[in-house]
Amino acid sequence: MKRIEFKECFIEEQKRIALLFDYDIEIIEMVKQIEGRKWSVSSNFWHIPYREKADQYLNAMFTGKLEFYEHNKKPEFPPEYLKTLKLKNFSEATIKTYLNNFRLFMKHFPKSNPTEITHEQIREYIIFLVEKKKYSPSAQNNAINSIRFYYTQVLSQELEDFYAPRPHKPKSIPKILNEQEVAAVLQHVTDLRDRCMIFLIYSAGLTPSEIIYLKPQDLDSRKMKIFISSASGDKDRYVVLADKLLTILRNYFKIYKPEVWLFESFPGKQYSRRKLQKSFQNAVKISGITKPATLTILKNSFAVHLLEKGVDIRYIQQMLGHKHSKTTLKYLKVSKRDIKAIKSPLDDLEIG
Repeated sequence: MKRIEFKECFIEEQKRIALLFDYDIEIIEMVKQIEGRKWSVSSNFWHIPYREKADQYLNAMFTGKLEFYEHNKKPEFPPEYLKTLKLKNFSEATIKTYLNNFRLFMKHFPKSNPTEITHEQIREYIIFLVEKKKYSPSAQNNAINSIRFYYTQVLSQELEDFYAPRPHKPKSIPKILNEQEVAAVLQHVTDLRDRCMIFLIYSAGLTPSEIIYLKPQDLDSRKMKIFISSASGDKDRYVVLADKLLTILRNYFKIYKPEVWLFESFPGKQYSRRKLQKSFQNAVKISGITKPATLTILKNSFAVHLLEKGVDIRYIQQMLGHKHSKTTLKYLKVSKRDIKAIKSPLDDLEIG
């Protein structure tokens, strides 16, 4: 079905409705059926007499042949999208990521209802994200997840990999900071709230997203552990609550008195990840560390330092919330643990 955009206009001081579409002889022949239609040479569009609810009138007149939609009217966000996300028991962080990505997808096709976007258009959109927007593999994957969810889970349609292919992730060695470098950075984080959050990343291997979605009740100071809610609810986990961090957190609670979220910009409003990243980069600059240092690298350092202390990789996998062990095994590549330090069991046998 062909679509025509319309908007209000004034022709010779009379209120009219302009019909906007690319040259198409079939559409023109149908427009000529509308009573009172005229062609504007100066404006280069057809226009018809003004009437209230013009879209309803025109769509009824050309049912199955033409579809009329108002100029600059944004397509409504599918209500079933959010409902389905909640029914799937996705975490608040995941829901927010899916909604943000799908809104950008809809914004890219302002003249189309999501149900009308073709699989070929989806493919072109993903190419646009990679070539024009320079999306990283991770960001590209998030966009694909949000689109796939709508078509496969909400509309119950198949979406072949050809139209929404998963990005190839380069196998790179994780960047880390050594313990001395971590200490140098952490001691220059002076703001109490930022200090608590950044200490959490290194002490428990959390991501900024996981931290901003923490709630006061997620902390268990008696058992010294922190509850982390996963995306789907089936991979919820506990991480360690460090003694040094607990001391800082108690002071934080006395001063900030968080209400809904553990870390808030103001009552009920989550703290900004951007502000947290800026605080960390400022501490890195003051510390004099010149090698790459980000919050992700700080999290990587947590995993590698545990490995070097002899902690079983299965426990590290559990704390990081990795679904597959191979994701955690990448940290072995940068660990200082040497095969020479491993003692063969043969050496422990008493053999004459």
